[in-house]
This record gives sequence, structure tokens and C-alpha cells, in this order.
Amino acid sequence: MEKQVIQSVGFRNIRENGEVTGFQFKIRLPYYRGIFLSQIMPGTLFVDGEKIEKENIVWCLKGEEYSNEEMSADFKTHWNPTECMVLKVKKPGGLAQGWHHLKYGFCFTSSYMPPIMQDKLDPDQESFIFMPEFGHHINERRLLIV
Repeated sequence: MEKQVIQSVGFRNIRENGEVTGFQFKIRLPYYRGIFLSQIMPGTLFVDGEKIEKENIVWCLKGEEYSNEEMSADFKTHWNPTECMVLKVKKPGGLAQGWHHLKYGFCFTSSYMPPIMQDKLDPDQESFIFMPEFGHHINERRLLIV
């Protein structure tokens, strides 16, 4: 697993029935304890400056797929810090060969953080108060599809 949240391994187009239907990339959890899926607050994904709508992203953990709505209600599935989450993005035709700039933020709640602080969490905005280890960070990475 790489230090960066957005991993370079696993960045590729997705083929279904011989057709490219989108692309995927992996992220790691920048937190030592792990979290339940219901604690995740997904942010907005930008690829080469293009905004990807949240409904076009499916989160995959241990072979199971989750929409944002399904994750918000799942308080049983645990994401360990030693596992990568795969984000599958629906985009007809996928991405062209070459370099792509990904920008993605997400945050998560923590049981020991005061609710008044967590109410201000915004996965799309950096904040000087919240550190990545406490569930907030916007991640950027330039990756290659060959």
C-alpha cells in the first residue's frame, strides 16, 4: 500500500461485455483504527477538472458494492486501514490512454470527536482544524492509464 490516499495500483478502465463502461481507482484509509461505512462522508470527484456526479460512483470493499446511500445506512461493514477501497466510476468510454489528474476528498466521523466539530466537516473543503488522521483531507494524484 502506498502512502498517498489515492493509490496508483488499480487505476484502470472497466470493461463489461467487451465495452468500456468507466474506470476505477483505489483509495486507502488515512486512519489507524478503521471505520464503519456509515461514518464515511463522500466528497466530489474531479478527473482532469471534470466533476463526476456522486451517483456515478460505486464504493467496493471485499467484493461488495455500495452506493453512497447504502454506505450511510451500513453500520456493520468495517473498513480496515490495511484494506484498499475500490471506487468504480461510471463513464461511458472510460478514460483515454495517458496521464489523468484525480482530485477526491472524503471525511469520516469519529466517536471521540465532539459533535459540534464534526458538524462542520465538508469533504470538499480543506480546513486548518481537521487533519487527515481525524477524517478530513482532499487528495490529489496524477495517474497513468496505459
